[in-house]
Amino acid sequence: MSEQKKVSQNSEKVSGYKDKKITTVFDQKGRIRRVFSQNLNPERQGQSELAKMIDHTLLKADATVTQINKLCQEALDYGFGAVCVNGYWVKHCKRVLAGSQVKTCGVVGFPMGAMATKTKISETKRAVKDGAVEVDMVMNIGELKAGNLAAVARDIQGVVMAAHAGGAIVKVIIETCLLTEDEKVTACLLVKEAGADFVKTSTGLSIGGATVEDVALMRGVVGSEMGVKAAGGIRTYEDAVRMVAAGANRIGSSGGIQIVEEELRRKAEG
Repeated sequence: MSEQKKVSQNSEKVSGYKDKKITTVFDQKGRIRRVFSQNLNPERQGQSELAKMIDHTLLKADATVTQINKLCQEALDYGFGAVCVNGYWVKHCKRVLAGSQVKTCGVVGFPMGAMATKTKISETKRAVKDGAVEVDMVMNIGELKAGNLAAVARDIQGVVMAAHAGGAIVKVIIETCLLTEDEKVTACLLVKEAGADFVKTSTGLSIGGATVEDVALMRGVVGSEMGVKAAGGIRTYEDAVRMVAAGANRIGSSGGIQIVEEELRRKAEG
């Protein structure tokens, strides 16, 4: 029996008291496989309007399991929409977040976007199998700038098809800081036509991050039927609010805690 089939036969039991929740995962014979302890803060989660829009992100090369566990616990405590991690950590995050509403997002083709399409598709399938329900892929930026639009479209479509087959959504990173305005428009149209679910500004690892102008342009191009994710350099409440006002409905940030704490402080002060 495959590992995927074994996992599908698992069951979960959740018990809680106040802000403490225990999730027990049983195998098909009723034996306990794993137990997760989570500390929740329903009051804080319920008061924040931004938290569910935030992908709590840790994509550093030197991230350790301790830091990844901390990322997941913070996502649970603050009610963030998802954690966004490198592919190696997807399965681990899925296990830690079991029984919660926090989604697991894995990056594909990160951060350059210049690997073979087959490699991106394989990476996507692995991430989805490991538990990612969202995939953030990097577009082939060089081919876009060279005008090889068919290659860019096939690259995106391949990942989209692989992700959608596994029930995951796709956000395509176009790295706006490297593009002209015309190229940004072209990139957004390609993402839309390839069937992706979101267009995303940045990896956060290039020469620039999200800008209000780029978010507004992207929203104008893709319309209301697609998502726009602003990421890269968004660290304050003011940053997040400006991005949302410009048209973003998802925020990628490693500063989600600071953003939400400031939001709640301002609400408390009236």
